[in-house]
Amino acid sequence: YVAAVYEHESILSPNPTALVDRQSALELMGRNLDIYEQQVVAAARQGAQIIVFPEDGIHGFNFTRSSVYPYLDFVLHSQSVKWNPCREPHLFNDTEVLQRLSCMALKNKIFLVANLGTKQPCERTDPHCPSDGRYQFNTNVAFSDDGMLVATYRKHNLYFEYAFDAPPEPDYTFFDTPFAGKFGMFTCFDILFFEPAVNLIRQHNLKQVVYPTAWMNQLPLLSAVEFQQAFATAFNINILAANIHHPTLGMTGSGIYTPVKSFIYHNMESYGGKLIVAEIPVITTDYKTSLENNERFRENLDHSCKTFTSAPMDDEVCFKVRRETPGRESEKGNEQLPPPFYAEMMYDNFTFVPVWGEKGELQVCANTLCCYLNYQRAVLTDELYALGVFDGLHTVHGTYYVQACALVKCGGLSFSTCGQEVTDATALIDFQLWGNMSTPYIFPLLLTSGITLDFADHMGWKNNQYFISKNRTSSGLLTAALYGRWYEKD
Repeated sequence: YVAAVYEHESILSPNPTALVDRQSALELMGRNLDIYEQQVVAAARQGAQIIVFPEDGIHGFNFTRSSVYPYLDFVLHSQSVKWNPCREPHLFNDTEVLQRLSCMALKNKIFLVANLGTKQPCERTDPHCPSDGRYQFNTNVAFSDDGMLVATYRKHNLYFEYAFDAPPEPDYTFFDTPFAGKFGMFTCFDILFFEPAVNLIRQHNLKQVVYPTAWMNQLPLLSAVEFQQAFATAFNINILAANIHHPTLGMTGSGIYTPVKSFIYHNMESYGGKLIVAEIPVITTDYKTSLENNERFRENLDHSCKTFTSAPMDDEVCFKVRRETPGRESEKGNEQLPPPFYAEMMYDNFTFVPVWGEKGELQVCANTLCCYLNYQRAVLTDELYALGVFDGLHTVHGTYYVQACALVKCGGLSFSTCGQEVTDATALIDFQLWGNMSTPYIFPLLLTSGITLDFADHMGWKNNQYFISKNRTSSGLLTAALYGRWYEKD
C-alpha cells in the first residue's frame, strides 16, 4: 500500500500561556490546517491511501491547562456513535477542527490520522474528574476515506504536559482499512512503555501502527528515526511516524518503516515541513509466535561454546560467555584487558570499556547484565569508541527500567566524552554485540553518520543471549546498541 507521513513545522502561538478566545484559537489552528490540506492533496496525487500528521501539529505546545482550553474540540470517545463530522457538522458544538480534517479525508478519498486537543465534561461523582469539571486529552483521531471518524486515542503516557489529563484507563485503539487491515494507534512517549503500546500490538496481533509524535532527539540512543526503526524491527511491524519539525528544539525525524527498510527524514538544518510518500508491503505473517518464543527464551539451557568464532556471523554462530571480569588478564596470556571507566550517557551512569586497536573481544558488566563485543575495523581512525552497559532505573524525564548494551562513538578522545551526542563518524566497524538480557523486549539500534539508518545482518536470541551483528556499516558507525526495556521493573 502507499502511505504518507508529513513532518510539520507548526505555526505556534507567540504566547501560549496567554488566554485567548475560541475565535483566535481557531484562526491559529486554521493556518496549520491550511498546510495540512495542501499536503493531503499532494499525498493523494501520489497515490497515498493513508496520511499521518504529527502530535501538537495543529495547536502547538507549552500551554497551561486554562490557556489550551479555547483550542480544544469536543469529541465523544465512544466507538458506538457513528459520526461523519464533514457531513454532519452540527451534531456537536466545538468540532471545527474535526470537521476540517474529516472533509480533507472525504474530498481526497484518503484515510487521515491527526492529533489535536480535546475536551470532555465530567461529573463531580466521577472520582477522576478534575476540579474544573472537565477532562482535557491529547488525542489522535483517524478518519476513513469517506470522512467517518473511525477511531480516537487519548495519550496515556504524558511527557510533562500539564495542560492535559491521562485517561483513567488506557485506550487500546485500532481501526480497519481495506488496503492493509488493522492499524494500531498511540502517541510519542507511549512508545517507551508497555501500556498501551506493547499490549495493544500483542493482544490484537497488529502489523501496522500510526504514530503521531513531537519527539526531542536524544543521542546516542533515542533519536527519533533510530528508535522508530528499532520498534518496527523488534515487533516486525510497519510504522508510519510523523514528527514535528522544530530544529531549534531538537525536534525532527519522521519516517515510514518496515522491519527491513525505511524511508526517513531527519533534518536539523533547514526549516519547513516535509512530505514522505512510500509504497510498503502489507505484513501478513503471524509474528505473535515469535514474541511468545521470545518470552520463553529464558527457559533455554545456557550452552556455552568451546570456541569463539570471529568469522562472519552466521545463524549457527556459537557464543562463549567468558567468565573473567574486565581488567583481569585475558586468556591469551599477559595482554591486559582495557580498563573499565564510568561516564554519563543520557543521564544514566554507564560502565564503559574503551574499544582500542583494529580488532578485539571485550566484555563489560553491570548488575546482572553482561555485554560482549567482537569487533574488527577496516582502517584505524583517530576516533574513540567505547562499549557501555547500563542495567537500572532511568529516572530523568520519566522513570523506566533499561537494560542496554551500547557500542558508541565518543565525543572526543578522552573517556569523559563517551556518551556525548555525536552526529558524524568515519569508522567502519564489523561487529557482533550481545548480552544476557533479562527481558524479551529488545530494541536493536543501528545509527550511522549523519543520523542515517543501517540494518543488521543478523539478530535474535541464541543460547540465552540476544545478539546483533553487522559486517561493515554503510557509513561511519555512531551507535550499535541493544536497548532493552524491562517493563516489570518500572
